[in-house]
Amino acid sequence: MDGINFRFMDFKEIVENLTITDNSPNIPEVIDRLFKDIENINRESMAEIEDAQIEELAVNLWNWAVTRRIGLFMSEEQTVKLCHVACKLVCMCEVSVASEQALRRQILMNMRTGKGWVDVGNALIADEFFQAAMAGLEQLYVKSVQRSYSEDHLIMQKTAVENDLFKVLSYQAESAVAQGDFQRASTCALRCKDMLMRLPKMTGYLHVLCYNFGVETHKHNKYQESSFWLSQSYDIGKMDMNSVGPEMLAKVLRLLATAYLDWDDREYYEKALSAIILANKAHLNPAGLFLKMRILLKGETPNEELLEAVMEILHFDMPLDFCLNIVKLLMDHERESVGFHFLKTICEHFKSSENIGKAVLFHIDMLLQRKEELLAKEKIEEIIVGHQTGSQLTTELVSWLQNILWNKAARSFEVQNYADALQWYYYSLTFYGFGQLDLDLAKLQRNMASCYLHLKQLDKAKEAVMEAERWDPTNVFTQFYMFKIAVLESNSDRALQAITTLESLLTAEKPEDNDLLEDRGSHTMLLNLAAQFALENKAIAAGKALEYLAQHSEDPQQVLTALKCLFRLVLPQVNQTPGSENKKKEMGRLLACLNTALLTLAQAFDGESLTLDSRANEAHWFRKIAWNLAVQSDKDPVTMREFFMLSYKLSQFCPSDQVILIAQKTCLLMAAAVDLEQGRKAATTFEQTKLLNRALEQTQKCKDIWNLLKQTGDFSQDPCETLLLLYEFEVKAKMKDPSLDSFLESVWELPHLESKTFETIALLALEMPAYYPSIALKALKKALLLHKKKESIDVLKYSKCMHILINLSVPDGTSSAELCPMEEVWGYFEDVLSLISHTEGYPEIEILWLMTKSWNTGILMFNRSKYVSAEKWCGLALRFLHHLGSLKGNYETQMNALYSELMEVLDKKK
Repeated sequence: MDGINFRFMDFKEIVENLTITDNSPNIPEVIDRLFKDIENINRESMAEIEDAQIEELAVNLWNWAVTRRIGLFMSEEQTVKLCHVACKLVCMCEVSVASEQALRRQILMNMRTGKGWVDVGNALIADEFFQAAMAGLEQLYVKSVQRSYSEDHLIMQKTAVENDLFKVLSYQAESAVAQGDFQRASTCALRCKDMLMRLPKMTGYLHVLCYNFGVETHKHNKYQESSFWLSQSYDIGKMDMNSVGPEMLAKVLRLLATAYLDWDDREYYEKALSAIILANKAHLNPAGLFLKMRILLKGETPNEELLEAVMEILHFDMPLDFCLNIVKLLMDHERESVGFHFLKTICEHFKSSENIGKAVLFHIDMLLQRKEELLAKEKIEEIIVGHQTGSQLTTELVSWLQNILWNKAARSFEVQNYADALQWYYYSLTFYGFGQLDLDLAKLQRNMASCYLHLKQLDKAKEAVMEAERWDPTNVFTQFYMFKIAVLESNSDRALQAITTLESLLTAEKPEDNDLLEDRGSHTMLLNLAAQFALENKAIAAGKALEYLAQHSEDPQQVLTALKCLFRLVLPQVNQTPGSENKKKEMGRLLACLNTALLTLAQAFDGESLTLDSRANEAHWFRKIAWNLAVQSDKDPVTMREFFMLSYKLSQFCPSDQVILIAQKTCLLMAAAVDLEQGRKAATTFEQTKLLNRALEQTQKCKDIWNLLKQTGDFSQDPCETLLLLYEFEVKAKMKDPSLDSFLESVWELPHLESKTFETIALLALEMPAYYPSIALKALKKALLLHKKKESIDVLKYSKCMHILINLSVPDGTSSAELCPMEEVWGYFEDVLSLISHTEGYPEIEILWLMTKSWNTGILMFNRSKYVSAEKWCGLALRFLHHLGSLKGNYETQMNALYSELMEVLDKKK
């Protein structure tokens, strides 16, 4: 079997399997495959299959699709695809002379498949099936004429064909409308209309079809086409008044009038008016009366005619709401005289109705909208009197009246007519029951308080706010007005209490109804207004309001602006703050504010809320503030460090020019210095380790910045590199870092280090928990060497350095531990003696200490039975005695005597 036949056999198997399937998740995929494959299959590819088999396959598929659609939850499109496949298959079979039934089946399947495609929105495919159905009907008509055996039988056959032809034409009209082909649609519809004389039962169907076409085209603003379809619908409907009632005809005419009005209200005014008059005659309906008024207003009908038309409405016993809608329509078209006249007539007409209050309130609303305020007040006061004497409005009408009054008050408030706004609020107040809990009453009191504040009537404003607080204490607006009044009264404590309460209410997890204040933007708006008001009135509470605003605002620029205002306000007061605890508390507050600024700048950059330039400018401002606060915190090193680190972090948002690099370097050096100092005082090893690690981290960052900075200019006089070296050495020494020796190897080779640096290394090497005496000795030797190389030796610095070196080399006491040979130590003493002999100013107290040290060393040698060394060291002590000044007299006699005694003992020992 060739490929094509094999493909059809595969197709046939799929169809057969599908028709015996009850349910399968693969059904949609199978349907799509069949729909795709049918286009590639023709009768030639099925040459070995008989027509009967193909027809049976098609009929089974059709029946399965139609009967199983609902049970299997298939979509309309999936069903029509299967019908499409079945119809294609059945049409491949040749219609023989005797197969009239098969031809009728093909016609039916083509009609329904085409209609199915129209219903799912694919009119283009539908046309193909309608054309096939028309061709089939032509064949069927010929066969019917040929096979008719009597006149009656022929008529019956023709009628059946005409019925199907009518349906196909109506379906083709639907398809054409869907495709926007008005010419083809109207041709098909008119052919159907011509057939109604022979098919009167189809009148109602065609009438509704044309109406639907009119509705659809009207939706798409095709008013000319819509008017055609609606006219046809009306004409067809009149042909059979039994199946089409007057209500439906009136409905068609109302839409036709609307189409004329929307098409061109000037050119087709008369047609629109005629259509609505016909509609109202056919069936009177409120919608028809309303539309007639619309048309009359469009046609610039004189007021006298309009008045006649509206007065006529009362005779039709229309409800009150409808009459009020007519009044509103007149008012909207600026026919106030007719509208008010009709309104008065309505009030009189419905005066005994229980709904008369609605008409009165509507009248008031209209008067206020037309700025007839005096008349409106008269009617309001009449209602108030009635309300107080038992003729009360319903709850619904009171709510409407309150809405009218509040809207009028709000309009007066907007134009800054606060006294007038108060009057309308007073009217509103009379409708609240005494002692009745009503949150709207609290809102009314707040609105009145706002008016009083603008009128500078502080006492009345305060009274209104206190009343609002009584009804609704947890409302943010109540607290806001309490804050404003406290600020105006210069009551700082009350203002701070109000702004704190306001902030807690705004940030509550589930805030109560606060006049629809739901989003954070509204929250910060209130805080922003509070801060502005406090600043304008130079209130102390401004700082707290700004602080809350900065905490809760999601607008980066607003946060930064609030913080800048806060710093400008608070900084001058910080140095004047009495008591160290109070100042520390203020510094902590400012520290938190700077952290907020840092976080905001980072977030603003991530979300691109700020441009790079504006972000840099803001960062410059805040880093300088942090720097100045760090300088002011010199008595609190921990706080000072925090400010320096914040200044450094803020500077990272600035361009890395020389100024910024210098600032960053200094901040990190200061922070590292504080951490090292705190590490020396740490109570626990854990705390010390943490501080030392932090210092090392800052030192490494500073190294990177220093390397960049050196590329921007000459910094040979800057001690930064030396400080970094010392900081790193201290950390590594105290943490017993294994890399300490390799670190020092590079240090010893540095050519530019001063003697003071080596002296500091020596001291740090001996500072607990580090203890590296060998490193200290090496550093001291290098320091002394540098001292000697100078043209003029600084004897004070030299003496201190030598003191440490000798004391480290020859410890006090009887210990036998020696860090270096005594011969080397002897050399140190000789160097000092040489310097003393040739230089003035060597400290006498140091000479005395050297004398004592050498004497004690001699005694130590004596005790170790090293008599020659003992004599040598004691003799050295006498040489130092010779260089004493004012102290020589105190020690000379005693030293000589002791030396003589020692010599006698040594002679005996020898």
